[in-house]
Amino acid sequence: MARPRSWEVSDAFWAIAEPLIPERKRDPSKGYRRKPGAGRKPLNYRQVFEGIVYVLRTGCQWKSLPRERFGSPSSVHAYFREWQAQGFFLALWKAGLAEYDDMEGIAWEWQSIDAAMTKAPMAQEPVGPNPTDRGKNGHQEPPSGGRPWRPAVPRRNRGEPA
Repeated sequence: MARPRSWEVSDAFWAIAEPLIPERKRDPSKGYRRKPGAGRKPLNYRQVFEGIVYVLRTGCQWKSLPRERFGSPSSVHAYFREWQAQGFFLALWKAGLAEYDDMEGIAWEWQSIDAAMTKAPMAQEPVGPNPTDRGKNGHQEPPSGGRPWRPAVPRRNRGEPA
């Protein structure tokens, strides 16, 4: 049996995620030309969700999403923004935390967060200088065989003749 790919959503996970997906509602303050149900049919939510997971797992750009597998990248991105604004991903996170708490137990009394937002101090030695800084030694050498260039007029306004 082939191993599932990291972006493929299992049936068990989909059973948890599907009820949390918000219903699409029409904005009553807008005037619509079409009747409810007219126009293009919405994409398959599972296919859209797999496309979102694909982008999050692989780190690819939205426009690089395989169209033949997930549908229009613009549509998948629009669903992502809509679901994010309606709190779907937060609800999914909370459901995952609750399930993990039931299975393993989370020590809610003691939590810690650790982060560092600085450069790694030891990274300079094995990596070497920044490639864009090589050859820069702080000052510019004068042209060989000549004097350093200086403007003939030390300073002038643009409107004045040279």
